[in-house]
Amino acid sequence: MKEFVVYTGLRIALFVACLITVLLVWSLFTDGKVPALWPVVIAFIASGVLSYFLLNRQRDAFARRVEERASRAASKFEERKAREDND
Repeated sequence: MKEFVVYTGLRIALFVACLITVLLVWSLFTDGKVPALWPVVIAFIASGVLSYFLLNRQRDAFARRVEERASRAASKFEERKAREDND
C-alpha cells in the first residue's frame, strides 16, 4: 500500500508542477489569457512522459509489491483448493 501512495503522490505532484509550468509559460506569451483545456492537456501529456522516465524506480517497487500480493493470494487459493480436494 505504501508503494501505491508514494507513486500516486509523486504522479500528482509531477502533474501539478507541469500544469503550473505550462500555465506560467502560456500566460507569458499570451497576455495572461489562458484557456482552461489546453494547459491541462499539455500538462497531462508532459507529466505522463516525464513520469515514465523519472518515476521508474517507484513504479517498479509498486509492481513488485502487486506481484508479491498476487502470488501470495494464488498460493493461498491453491492451498485451499488442495485442502478441499483432500476432504
